[in-house]
Amino acid sequence: MAIANQALNNPLKSRVSIEDPQAAEKIFIAVMDKFAQYNVYQHRPVVIICIGTDRSTGDCLGPLVGTKLYCQHNNFFELYGNLEQPVHAGNLQEYLNLIQQKHTNPFIIALDACLGSIEHVGQITIGDGSLQPGAGVNKSLPSVGHIYITGIVNVGGFMEYLVLQNTRLNLVMKMADIIVKGLAKVAQECEQQRARSCL
Repeated sequence: MAIANQALNNPLKSRVSIEDPQAAEKIFIAVMDKFAQYNVYQHRPVVIICIGTDRSTGDCLGPLVGTKLYCQHNNFFELYGNLEQPVHAGNLQEYLNLIQQKHTNPFIIALDACLGSIEHVGQITIGDGSLQPGAGVNKSLPSVGHIYITGIVNVGGFMEYLVLQNTRLNLVMKMADIIVKGLAKVAQECEQQRARSCL
């Protein structure tokens, strides 16, 4: 579970409610805007680090998204973190080292669950800058990502571990489905753009 690192270039963010019928489309638009801003289209590898663990209902958003994206067999994203092989506090640095060794100049999207205020529960945030994984539960881990996607799964501020354990799975599943739908459209659009640039 993460918080966005406000100190690392985070002036702009988009927030989308899972109750919005256009939520997946809005995620697609927000991510494509970020790609244009960072000039990602020029055959730069795009890595998604799906952070979290299936040992906690609230914190399984990242691994769920990773698994669902992996099952779509898209070739655009380089995926790290799923239900079978989660990226979490114990192995995050190892995965960051692997990504830097394996990919040249990767553009990294960090994806994680987070806690927030009661009025923001059920919202998905797309923003500039890195995530600070584990900060929501007082763990010190390296910052991750050029941009981030977070799902606000429950209320923060008190007994965070217990809150994560008592998060409704239905909310997390719905959030994961919407994020995957938006990112699948991003992958499709970017693959088409790259194919056109090769003609």
